[in-house]
Amino acid sequence: MPLSAHAQDKPRWTLVIHGGAGIIEKDKLTPEQEAGVRAGLEAALTAGSTVLDQGGAALDAVEAAVRVLEDDPHFNAGRGAVFTWDGRNELDAAIMDGATRKAGAVAGTTMTRHPVALARKVMEESPHVMLSGPGADQFSREQGLEQVDNGWFATPERRRQLEKMKANDKLGWFDVDLKYGTVGAVAMDANGHVAAATSTGGLTGKRWGRIGDTPLIGAGTYADDRSCAVSATGAGEFFIRTGVAHEICARVRFKGESLKTAADVVMAETKALGGTGGVIVTDPGGEMAWSFNTPGMYRGRASSNGERIVAFYGDDK
Repeated sequence: MPLSAHAQDKPRWTLVIHGGAGIIEKDKLTPEQEAGVRAGLEAALTAGSTVLDQGGAALDAVEAAVRVLEDDPHFNAGRGAVFTWDGRNELDAAIMDGATRKAGAVAGTTMTRHPVALARKVMEESPHVMLSGPGADQFSREQGLEQVDNGWFATPERRRQLEKMKANDKLGWFDVDLKYGTVGAVAMDANGHVAAATSTGGLTGKRWGRIGDTPLIGAGTYADDRSCAVSATGAGEFFIRTGVAHEICARVRFKGESLKTAADVVMAETKALGGTGGVIVTDPGGEMAWSFNTPGMYRGRASSNGERIVAFYGDDK
């Protein structure tokens, strides 16, 4: 089913979200897990759609949607983030405004309840694009953002996954539950501006301060009113090498490709390098798309035209 909007019925606003990609198959999810993930995606769609329907900015909408997912332990972002090798939760996030191409990002933050809100503060209240580690935590406190103990992010299931990884040295560098649970949102508002936001806990058992694609502008997150807005989820090292988010926007801007075509081409290039995952995309014309090279991706979309879809599996229509 194509995710496109014809010029004559361009929606006033659009919103696309994701909650991660990977081995997401019907026989691998319990009914309780499926219901929980669906409820989380629906809540995020509602939060972002409410902002947009009231005439709010795309930037506010993507932040609102991602904040909901950061609080939901079904996803690898905020509460429910995976553990590092040392048994901590280190969080990454980014946000970008397509109208100005201003961006903010944080990596390795440990005390801010909503990392996406901290990324936005970096964009709006500092001269920088990215802050990391203790410095990001200090800036968060100075900005008055809600602080929590690092243990607030922890869940028993994520701890079990870390213990499983440590007990089995054959697992290698991938999430032990075979899902990249990064969350993200892209939106177009009534003024035709686009924005993107992404948030993650990274990879189970990550070491040495590893940082993936999520907070890297142009890799896991990018927005440009001249082309589109992209949020990615997947094997970050490969998304960084491909420059996935910017590459999709460049193909749309310079080659005139549709969002779906550009996303499919770049995801195929990423897979050729060995990277798996997915992307969501929207543009100032109201087109929406997603593309993934894994069995499934938690995803949803909504628009002012009344569209509202939540899907999990590769064969969902």
